[in-house]
Amino acid sequence: MKFFNSLDNLTLRGVPLLLAVCLNGCSSVDYYRHLAAGQFELLRRREPVAAVVADPARDPALRQRLAHAQEARAFASARLGLPDNDSYRLYADLGRPHVVWNVFATGEFSVDALSHCFPIAGCVAYRGYYQPGRARGAAALLRQEGLDTFIGPVEAYSTLGWFADPILAGMLRHGDDALAALIFHELAHQRLYVPDDSAFNESFASFVEREGLRQWHASRDLPPPDERRARRDEQFTRLVLETRERLRALYASGLPASEMRRRKAAEFDALRRRYRTLRDGEWQGERRYDAWIEGPLNNAKLLPFGLYDGWVPAFAEIFRRAGEDWPRFYVETERLAHLPAAARERHLAALQDAASPAIVTQEDNR
Repeated sequence: MKFFNSLDNLTLRGVPLLLAVCLNGCSSVDYYRHLAAGQFELLRRREPVAAVVADPARDPALRQRLAHAQEARAFASARLGLPDNDSYRLYADLGRPHVVWNVFATGEFSVDALSHCFPIAGCVAYRGYYQPGRARGAAALLRQEGLDTFIGPVEAYSTLGWFADPILAGMLRHGDDALAALIFHELAHQRLYVPDDSAFNESFASFVEREGLRQWHASRDLPPPDERRARRDEQFTRLVLETRERLRALYASGLPASEMRRRKAAEFDALRRRYRTLRDGEWQGERRYDAWIEGPLNNAKLLPFGLYDGWVPAFAEIFRRAGEDWPRFYVETERLAHLPAAARERHLAALQDAASPAIVTQEDNR
């Protein structure tokens, strides 16, 4: 799963829970049937990319995009050491831009996710639905319990190698770079996945995606990927994470609920003000985050931030120490993956400290 493929519309990528549910049953038979039907429909609609590309009756633009995707897919295995299987050598059009909608939830005075645990996927901070109506219904029931909720659409996911995952029509809404990066990211999940450690999994896949895209550009004699958008994503994420930590301190303060509720609203107002200052100043009016920031804000809406790329500098440091050699890099990351969770986090923190300093915003320099 990846953080925001596009923060303008808050699109996520995900690791589904279907396999875990199917293997272990489910507390809700209806939910189980819904997941099974959704995954079956996806599998049923798959067709070989090679057949689509070779068919002159198909849309020429679709054939061209898929042909480009196959070049990136071949590069992923040949040069990045990612799994060489049928994933992303198939195509499926579900007739909708998103494949799954994830429901996140927190307490009214908590920034910690209501988690859901499964045998294969481990514990994750969301529950996925193949139909947006079901996601909205689930969120409504959680709100009746007094929880904050947020629904994030997912345009691609990995089944961790259990099935051959297809390129979905929704993935083609983005440019060639974004499509290549998505393929690298999702294949990285097949290469290495640690149950119960989303931060590790997502940061690992995000690093493979970013470095893979850089090498993909170099192999094609293209200029390096534009770093401006990534920089602004990081700056925006920092604003959100700072707000989340202030809220965490507020919720631990022991203040009366009415006062915490008032201060909670004030923190979200302050986040909007800080964003507008950054947007209208350093970003010279770029508004692609406006829809997210101006919409309703609550604890659950903050959950995905920092989960998907928090340890990326640590993985970059591992790659540097491995001499930028992918096999050595994977050996070291697998070694970390086998450590107990606390030890793994300590190692990542030490690597993070040794890595290059994080991007500094104008606000940091005040």
